[in-house]
Amino acid sequence: MTLFHASKVTPDQKTKTWVIGPFTRPCDQPVITPTPTVVFDCPMKKKPVRWAANHTFNPAALVYQDKIHLLFRAEDGKGDEVGAYTSRIGDAVSQDGITFALQPEPLIYPSEDEWADNEWCGGCEDPRVVESESGLFAVYYTMWNRDNPKGMARSTKIGVATSRDLREWTKHGPIFAQPDGRMQTGIPQWHKAGGVVQREKDGRLVAAMINGKYWLYWGEDAVRLATSTDLVHWLPVRDDKGGLVELISPRKGYFDSLLTEVGPPPVLTEHGIVLLYNGKNDSQGGGDPSIGPGAYAAGQVLFDKDNPAMVIDRTDKPFLKPELAFEKTGQYKEGTVFIEGLVLFQDKWYLYYGTADTYVGVATAPHGSV
Repeated sequence: MTLFHASKVTPDQKTKTWVIGPFTRPCDQPVITPTPTVVFDCPMKKKPVRWAANHTFNPAALVYQDKIHLLFRAEDGKGDEVGAYTSRIGDAVSQDGITFALQPEPLIYPSEDEWADNEWCGGCEDPRVVESESGLFAVYYTMWNRDNPKGMARSTKIGVATSRDLREWTKHGPIFAQPDGRMQTGIPQWHKAGGVVQREKDGRLVAAMINGKYWLYWGEDAVRLATSTDLVHWLPVRDDKGGLVELISPRKGYFDSLLTEVGPPPVLTEHGIVLLYNGKNDSQGGGDPSIGPGAYAAGQVLFDKDNPAMVIDRTDKPFLKPELAFEKTGQYKEGTVFIEGLVLFQDKWYLYYGTADTYVGVATAPHGSV
C-alpha cells in the first residue's frame, strides 16, 4: 500500500487552534472495499445474500480489546443506482488501523422484528458509535423503509442499538419515539445522523456527561441537539416556542452550502466541543467552486463546553475534501469524503470516511493536535 499525504494545512488550521488536525492520508487507496465472498441468510428474503458485494462505505469506528472496529454500511445487489439496495451494518477489524478483515456476517440488519416497518427494505445505514464509561456500546444508525411492503409512507429515522461485546446487539428502535411508538412533536419524517459528545479518558473516548446529561448532535439539513440520561431515549432541545433549535445550517458560497450533516461523535476538549461535520456543496452554482458541484467535504465547528447549544467558531474551508481517485469514482461520482468514525488509537487520531458511496478511506493526525 503506497504511502500518500494529500491533505494540506488550511488557513483555518493555522489560525483556529481548537481544530483537530491537520489530517493526512496514510495510504492512497481504500481500507475497505466491496467483498462478494461474505454471505449470510437474510431473515427477510429467506435466502443467502452477498450482503457486502456491492458497496462498503460510511463507517463508525471504535476501539475494543486493543483493535479498531469499523461498523460500516454495506449494500447488496449490483450496480450504482444510489438508494436502490438494502443496507446492513458489518464489522471490520484491524490491529494497525489500516489493514482490515471483514467479519463474515452483518451485525445490525433488517429482520422480522418489531422494527421491520422502519427498516425494510432500505435497511440500516450510516452508523455512529459511542461507548459509555461502563462499557456499553450504542450505535445510532439510519432506519430506512424504502418500498415498504405494507405501503407505509417512506421515511428515515435515527435508530439505536446497544451491545457490550460487539456480537450480540439489542435494537431499541427510533430514538425520538414516544412510549406509544409515535414520533415526538415536531420531529421531521426524514431525519438522520446522530453523534453523542465524547471525552478522552485513559487514552480512549467515552460518552461525556455535561450538566448531568448526555448530548447528541443530529441532523443533515441543519444540525440540532438532543439530551438523554441513558443513551437510548432522547429529547430534542427546543426553543422558547417549542421548535427544534438549529445550531448550524448551510451557508451560501461555502463547501457546506447545501447540507450540514453531523459527522463522527464530537469530542469535548479544553477548548470546547469540537464537532467534525459533513458539508455538501451546492450543485446549482451557489457553493464553493474549488470542490465541485454536489461534492461532500468536511468541516469543524466549536461549541461551548458548558453550553452545547452555543456556537463559538466554525471553519470556512474544508479540512478534508475529495482528492484521490477512489474518492471521486464509484456510486456517487460527484466526489465524497463522508466522515463518520473517529478514534484515538496508539496515541493518534484515526478518522474514517466513506468515499463516493462505495469505499472506506482513512486519515490520521497526531494526538496532540487538539
